Amino acid sequence: MSNDEVIRDFRVAPIIRRAAQLSVLLSMFVASASAQRAPNVVIQWNQAALQGVRDGTLGPPMVARALAIVHTCMYDAWAAYDRKATGTQLGGSLRTLPAVRTPANKRKAISFAAYRAAVELFAWDKATVFDPLMAKLGYDVDDTSTDTRTPAGIGNVACAAVLAFRHTDGSNQLGDLTASGIPYADYTGYQPKNLPSTVPVSDLSTVLDPNRWQPLPYFNGTKVVTPTFVGAQWYKVTPFAMISPDQFLPFVSLYGPALYGSPEYTRQAQELVDLSAHLTDKQKMIAEYWANGPHSELPPGHWDLFAQYVSARDHHTLDEDVKIFFCTDERNFRRRHRCLGRKARLRFCASRHCNPLSLPWPTNSMLGRPGTGHYHNRWRTLGSISTGYISHTSFSGIYLRSQHVQCGGRHHPGAVDRQRTLRSFRYFRPGEFCDRAWHYA
Repeated sequence: MSNDEVIRDFRVAPIIRRAAQLSVLLSMFVASASAQRAPNVVIQWNQAALQGVRDGTLGPPMVARALAIVHTCMYDAWAAYDRKATGTQLGGSLRTLPAVRTPANKRKAISFAAYRAAVELFAWDKATVFDPLMAKLGYDVDDTSTDTRTPAGIGNVACAAVLAFRHTDGSNQLGDLTASGIPYADYTGYQPKNLPSTVPVSDLSTVLDPNRWQPLPYFNGTKVVTPTFVGAQWYKVTPFAMISPDQFLPFVSLYGPALYGSPEYTRQAQELVDLSAHLTDKQKMIAEYWANGPHSELPPGHWDLFAQYVSARDHHTLDEDVKIFFCTDERNFRRRHRCLGRKARLRFCASRHCNPLSLPWPTNSMLGRPGTGHYHNRWRTLGSISTGYISHTSFSGIYLRSQHVQCGGRHHPGAVDRQRTLRSFRYFRPGEFCDRAWHYA
């Protein structure tokens, strides 16, 4: 399908297809940027992992963790071939002699580490994505050697150490912390204070505590489902590069969201109503991109797409991409842990599924401003108003900061917008990042 065909189809597609096609468009730009140069194995394995995300049903916290694990395994395998770097689990014990630190050995060790991690975390794509990629690269998936004198052995051993550590990190990936045996199931006993309701909430009797999370049923592409609090146990997950999951709890406990009935809550809600009444078509487009319907990369994956673009644009080496994706995805995993853990610990509303305000605002003041073309009189708000919370601005902020530091302040791809059209990573400020504000407005 040509670029023109994708764009033309985008104008008439349902919202879920449009969100997916926006990712296709970005992937086309990445492919165009790297047309003169085949992507290195780090990019190829990142692309494969993102396909695993699209083909699965993991929630955003689990996706952030999975991507971090895949790239940590790659980094630890690569570190064996660097004269200074040390692995996150085995330190410098795998370090090789200078004579064997060849590009071919690096590629093979990285690929085996990535493959073992991807097969465990995205098992549903083993036969369709990961096995074919290993065959394309010329590697034998049945080579389970643990001989660290070989690249395959280094990759297998490095990955096994990371996976063993993460099996007991509190995420319940294996389902062994609950009787159900369901991977990532909550084991903390969390129960929502409010009853499930529709969007917009028509029965205010379901809102028992406006400051707490409320399950809002939604259409998942196949049927209407009532969500659980995704990752309610995440505050118990062992984070990366932190002393403990509770390291910053005393600090963040001082800064919960504005509470229902307070002047700040009212001010924030009114601000969202005003935003909703004046959204431009550009802002609606951005909001739909971040809506993350079924079969999308979800927010962690979107940012990896941007990193792929930067890699192609700046002609990164394999060494550079190993480090950049490791830092980017581990930082996002840590930030997602801190934000989601704060929500779960404080039991406040989760930003996507927040209660509406039962204030006397006319319904039509909450509708998106009619636009032109595709959006004319057709785009509507979620009908749910959420006061400020740290999640998505924080996730986006950590990615932009990572890219700014790692790219020396060069311009970002342009796929991210904020209140003002900022062109450089170094001018980013979390308070100016509005993709989620537009989405909820």
